[in-house]
Amino acid sequence: MDSDQLPPLRDVIKRFGLDARKKLGQHFLLDLNLTARIARAAGDLKSGTVIEVGPGPGGLTRALLEAGCPRVIAIERDPRCVEALAEIGAAYPGRLEIMEADALAIDIAGLGMRPRRIVANLPYNVATPLLIGWLRQISEIDGLTLMFQKEVADRLTAEPNCKAYGRLSVITQWLCDVRPEFDVARTAFTPPPKVDSSVVTLTPRPEPLGAARMKTLEQVTATAFGQRRKMLRASLKPLGIDLESLGIDPTARAETLTPEQFSAIARALDA
Repeated sequence: MDSDQLPPLRDVIKRFGLDARKKLGQHFLLDLNLTARIARAAGDLKSGTVIEVGPGPGGLTRALLEAGCPRVIAIERDPRCVEALAEIGAAYPGRLEIMEADALAIDIAGLGMRPRRIVANLPYNVATPLLIGWLRQISEIDGLTLMFQKEVADRLTAEPNCKAYGRLSVITQWLCDVRPEFDVARTAFTPPPKVDSSVVTLTPRPEPLGAARMKTLEQVTATAFGQRRKMLRASLKPLGIDLESLGIDPTARAETLTPEQFSAIARALDA
């Protein structure tokens, strides 16, 4: 079998009994034009390794291989999908590795040769924990092109003084340049989710926006945004930080601070 002989995805779903399962956060993207567009958004994929999480019946997997990826590692929890993906592997000999595993338990740093990119239509129920885990090892990753619920994507790209701006915005932007790519209507999926989705590309920065330990920055942002309506002098009082000495207005609220300002607070806390 070669790539031109791969069956339509709807046939694959029917043959392998791939009814989407809510507990796995499954919503399959069957439009091969859309999956090809996601692969293009990830840039030149003709070297290194691409890691895909939650490939399902393999629409995006096909697009990544078609784009010339020398090695795709597909991480899939659902054994039904693993069997279906093997068919794609046969069409692209030696280029697709299928791991039946929970991506939350996988050390990404140990997978494949660099440049190491993650390209995925993420299962909605674990998208944010997966992203946080990858950000903690961002030095091992060369790029991420990911599909999220639109609400989550909006949080990643949100700027200060915006309702969507929060912990996830700060930590992601502190480590990565975040570029929105395009939206995907809920009707593009089988079964349709309740909301639209968005594709976002994250390019790791050579250095974070301000020196700080990520663990401390997570603590500071959790404390500040945990009471986001309060002034910082109240929400951050438990940390005992002199905000004025950092050039930060104690009467400001968390959503007004930049990632650089949050990193300055984290540095002061560690000091």
